[in-house]
Amino acid sequence: MSEGLVRMEVQDGVCVLTLNNPPLNLVTLALTRRLDAVLDRALELARAGALRALVVTGAGEKAFCCGSDVSEFPPLMAPGKVVPGKLGPENTAFGKVAGFPLPTIAAVNGLAFGGGLELACCCDLIVADAGARLCLPEVKLGLIPGSGGTVRVTRRIGEGRAREFMLIADPIDAATGLGWGLVNRVAPPGGALAGAMELVARLDGRSRHAIALCKQAIDLAYDRSTEEAIPVVLDLSDRAFSSADAQEGLRAFLAKEAPRFGRQ
Repeated sequence: MSEGLVRMEVQDGVCVLTLNNPPLNLVTLALTRRLDAVLDRALELARAGALRALVVTGAGEKAFCCGSDVSEFPPLMAPGKVVPGKLGPENTAFGKVAGFPLPTIAAVNGLAFGGGLELACCCDLIVADAGARLCLPEVKLGLIPGSGGTVRVTRRIGEGRAREFMLIADPIDAATGLGWGLVNRVAPPGGALAGAMELVARLDGRSRHAIALCKQAIDLAYDRSTEEAIPVVLDLSDRAFSSADAQEGLRAFLAKEAPRFGRQ
């Protein structure tokens, strides 16, 4: 049943989405549909103020996600088939992670290949366990990363490394990913989810309103020219300065206290 392909659990305001298609947690068409539906529910909870973060992980220790199930490829290989049949829905679902209004963290356990790494890179932060392996191997199949990898991975690691990573298409380990800026934290073996939860706890002391605005401002760095981006950032800054959280942040700073931010 497709309902089991992505598990959604909410505990203490943290929504954990677990890709559950073992052993490799492959992205099938059914998993994509389920992910899209689950993300709609998570967005509803976020807008209702019931969440404080979104964490994405994979079931088991072997893989976060090893990308697409290639057995589904043959019917998609005629011109004009793959975008409506696979990549369009996949990019829509992944885009809901990228545009999520709260902090998002990928807890990468084991292998993150192809679409799995593309999904992880939709998150604000990536925590990988020490044994993780990361790869965009599509060129070895005569393909290219089609679910945001050429854009989001390049933004994280820069053009030169992205060319090496995608054209040679060899896996890298978590330590290399950390050095490249692809990964934000390396956790002990098996500790990616715990590491993600530690980051959630760190984020709890920050203003959720300011985080949401900051996410929008950061996105502008690559989406628009400097001349176009700065006026938008100024508007976002005005919204931040005039918020109740800003008032509380200033009060707490002057009083040398920890701020007690609201849930705007």
